[in-house]
Amino acid sequence: MPNVPLIIARQLGMSYGDASPILKHVELSVARGEFVSIVGPSGCGKSTLLRLVAGLREPTVGQLTIADAAPGRSQTKAAFVFQEPNLLPWRTVTGNIRLPLELDGSHTILGKSASDELIEQAIRRIGLLPGDAAKRPAELSGGMRMRVSLARALVTDPQIMLLDEPFAALDDILRQQLNEELQRLWWNKRWTGLFVTHNVSEAVFLSQRVLVMSRAPGTILETIDIPFDFPRSPELRAAPEFASLTGVISAHLRRAAGISESATSTRIAEGTA
Repeated sequence: MPNVPLIIARQLGMSYGDASPILKHVELSVARGEFVSIVGPSGCGKSTLLRLVAGLREPTVGQLTIADAAPGRSQTKAAFVFQEPNLLPWRTVTGNIRLPLELDGSHTILGKSASDELIEQAIRRIGLLPGDAAKRPAELSGGMRMRVSLARALVTDPQIMLLDEPFAALDDILRQQLNEELQRLWWNKRWTGLFVTHNVSEAVFLSQRVLVMSRAPGTILETIDIPFDFPRSPELRAAPEFASLTGVISAHLRRAAGISESATSTRIAEGTA
């Protein structure tokens, strides 16, 4: 895939009122079809950066550019998946997935039959059964609710997927399973992904690059290329080279958080880490 930039940030900064900056001097370039994860200390502005890319906020300083739509598209669509599924409790699975089509007018333009087909495709893609379509959120497990949130984002066929710790509340086995599903969805459609996480192993498994941000005001300190070929199998997580790269990024993250290696060693020795 040609390395054509889709998201470009230059000297990007963000402040809320008179408060100290949350982001400062952010330089970022993400290519079309690229999957990039962002890790960093809590409060460093990772989620704020996603909101700027989504157009939910305007930067205080600097420049953020989203390239023109790809050929055959009228606009560059972005979809946002939050940490919480945020499903409407009175709507069924189908009704929740239909919501973005209603909000952007696609449901009216396409008509009910075409809209229903898109929703059915989205349900199949994220691994739910046809019988789940009529269920309401209260009838779904946490993993199923997150799958519906993913389907709701995918139904509009976005060019950009912004994912803000979508699997943070799930147990590790389910998290790994949804990582594999997300990788498959990206590999099949090749939308551009920006994925915020605190889980370094998750970032390495999913990404082509991992960005490490500093403490607030957040800026990008390190960019680590992930060399493993796609599609990636679950067995990759057990490979020595995977563990080694995860360790390298974890060390960058500790330094970004201001935690020295000697301090970490001391806490481990004292049993307080």
